[in-house]
Amino acid sequence: MAAYRALLVEAFTAEPLQGNGAGVVLLEEPAEAPWMQAVAASLRQSETAFLWCDPSDSWRLRWFTPSCEVPLCGHATLAATLGLHHWGLMEAGAELPLATRSGGLPVAVSTGQPPLVSLTLPSGELMPEPEAPPQLTALLGDTPLAYWSSALGYRVALMADGFPLADLAMDCGALQGQDRQGLVVMQAAAATTPSLAGEPCDYQLRFFAPGLGIDEDPVTGSAHALVAPWWMEHLQRSTIRGWQPSWRRGGMLSEAVTPGFVRLSGTGHLLWDGQIHAPGCGHDGEGWAVCSSS
Repeated sequence: MAAYRALLVEAFTAEPLQGNGAGVVLLEEPAEAPWMQAVAASLRQSETAFLWCDPSDSWRLRWFTPSCEVPLCGHATLAATLGLHHWGLMEAGAELPLATRSGGLPVAVSTGQPPLVSLTLPSGELMPEPEAPPQLTALLGDTPLAYWSSALGYRVALMADGFPLADLAMDCGALQGQDRQGLVVMQAAAATTPSLAGEPCDYQLRFFAPGLGIDEDPVTGSAHALVAPWWMEHLQRSTIRGWQPSWRRGGMLSEAVTPGFVRLSGTGHLLWDGQIHAPGCGHDGEGWAVCSSS
């Protein structure tokens, strides 16, 4: 029976049993999408990353939730990067481009302990909407200060400082329209928000995506990459720290790089390392992006 190296990383945290869990599977050939989808459904993480090194020694990466493929995932990219480093396939201190459906994503691992992973993600653009849908306001129990759509497909709601974000009990089944595909609820950091690497955080958010098969994603790199530029402009800073007070908490540092891109940095905890035994992956080069510069 075919066996593939696999591991599970808890991303954007140095604490065991916190952060956002992601499976990582190392392939020897480009697998078919239905097989990868079935593996992701069995692993039951919010996302599972699949890595394949093509004949030109370029690494390609795809991400699957338990129910669908997604075009971008920050925490599973961090997990994939730590996986390559753990397997001896990526040297510390060197930058490596990963080819994805969102373009070439540069990643790097530091030489420290625990190693710090940096990844450059597209940030998209927040597009102001006149107001939040009435049904969303009812679910939140308060009116957002601002509400945006985005090219990534996520909607973003900014709440007042006193809004009880950490205690929000979102009825994800009642989310409607585009909010179901990805809803970021954010606010400025509170006095009770934990620090990150000894420094205070600047903002906090939670992320809900029942339309992607994830009621709540614990620590979401793509969501932070989307909203970090707004907080940088709002706070007049090029480096900020974001926190996610979910049931599995964690956070990350965001830095401005080139227009339209944000560098996220965070740590991860290796929870398990082993093999999966799942025959029938097939051989399908379709859908595996060619690496391009971001």
